[in-house]
Amino acid sequence: MHRTSLFNIVRPYLAACTALILTIALIMSTFFFNELALHWSAMLWMALIFALIAIFIQATRAEKNIKNYSEQLLVTKERLSNEIKHRLWAEKKASEREMKSLIIDENIPVMLAYFNADLRCRYHNRVFRRWLGLKPDQVDGRLLMEFSSEEFFSDIKNSVTDILAGKTIHNERTLKSLKGFPYIFTEQYIPHLDNKGKTIGFYTVHTPRTQEKSRVSLKNKVENSVKPEPRKTNSLPGRDNAVPQSTQTLSPEITTASARIVQAIEGGEFNLYYQQINSVKPTTTSPSHYEILIRMNEEENNLMPPGSFLPFVDQFKMMPQLDRWVVGHIAKWLSTHQTNSIFCLNVAKDTLSDHAFPVFIQDQLQKMSIAASSLCFEIEISDAEASITDTVIFSQKIHELGCLLSLCSFNHDPSSLALLDKVKVNYLKIDGSLICNILRDEEDLTKVIAINKLAQKTGIKTIAELVETDDIIAKLQEVGVDYAQGFGIAKAYPFRDLEL
Repeated sequence: MHRTSLFNIVRPYLAACTALILTIALIMSTFFFNELALHWSAMLWMALIFALIAIFIQATRAEKNIKNYSEQLLVTKERLSNEIKHRLWAEKKASEREMKSLIIDENIPVMLAYFNADLRCRYHNRVFRRWLGLKPDQVDGRLLMEFSSEEFFSDIKNSVTDILAGKTIHNERTLKSLKGFPYIFTEQYIPHLDNKGKTIGFYTVHTPRTQEKSRVSLKNKVENSVKPEPRKTNSLPGRDNAVPQSTQTLSPEITTASARIVQAIEGGEFNLYYQQINSVKPTTTSPSHYEILIRMNEEENNLMPPGSFLPFVDQFKMMPQLDRWVVGHIAKWLSTHQTNSIFCLNVAKDTLSDHAFPVFIQDQLQKMSIAASSLCFEIEISDAEASITDTVIFSQKIHELGCLLSLCSFNHDPSSLALLDKVKVNYLKIDGSLICNILRDEEDLTKVIAINKLAQKTGIKTIAELVETDDIIAKLQEVGVDYAQGFGIAKAYPFRDLEL
């Protein structure tokens, strides 16, 4: 092997060395060996010629190889350059994705964390640590039991065996914020498996339950333990029957949570927002319309999603009390502002059955000396269908006061159409699920057209919900819808900033 390697090194020089030796031999034979036979001289010349030919062949082959190597080098260089570009592009995209993921993780109102099998925290987002009231260095790499409350830790502790066995856990539970206000969460514990199927950690995802339009009752201990009965409360003036509860059947934990809700209402921990409802018709002279929304201070800081406190308030049958707070707040504002604008206020299902609520509205109208037509009360179609009798009575009393009425999430189905024969309304809010699809779904567009035609025949104004693009606005103008509401029209802003 050593000899072969040595030969490969020497081989390129053999022809040149041979030619050099033969040339020297011929020169010496010419000057010093005149008697050298002619045939020996001829042999030397022949050998020299062959050596020169070999040198020429080697040179030609070397030039060809150099050319091939140069071409290969250029191709390799170009390929390497492209690979570098692709790598830089991939790294840039990966960095952008990581940044986007980080932005999402840090800003979505969902508590997200990752724990290893020893329950040591290896990742957490902003909402997670803010909910616990901790700084990053108080959470990073620490055991869950070291930084969390017993309330938060207990459920994970009870489920950790199943989680580490590879089971995904879904629960619904109530957690209190740092200010003591209860929120209902859907919690998920998702195991993280390695390539061998062994659980090496798990993710915890706590999603606040926002108020659903259907307001489906929660299947938890609150549902089983709270048996509401009407009673009077003097906590807020004019709010009789606003908090139907039987304190005799409430556990201490639930009584505390109920009291905390009342404290939040009375303590001004709720803030009002407004979202403008614009006329779709450019030449209209109708008054401005605004829907009034309600949030807690914690939601303003993006700690919780808007409306996430409402299921708990609804669960304790306190929506009538909260609706009174909203009406009182808006009535007081209108008493100091001269405007012909219309403010749309949401009415909960329990408020519809509260026959003292219209009396409270009448008292506010008289006390604050405001026009009844400034207030429009919005009822979800699902709530109206669930309690038709209460809705009919409520609508009659509202119209007697001179206030306006709106049905929300209206769809072109038999039950919704039948409801219009029983309930007199001024506005129909067309279901946002139809509006979102009118540009790509002919069936939904047909429903919107039919709803609008029906409303026009009966003298009802239509409002399109969840309008998000200019193209949808243009289509609504074509259809003839009266008003539009959504992020494509205007975002929600603090009510305190409203200037008319």
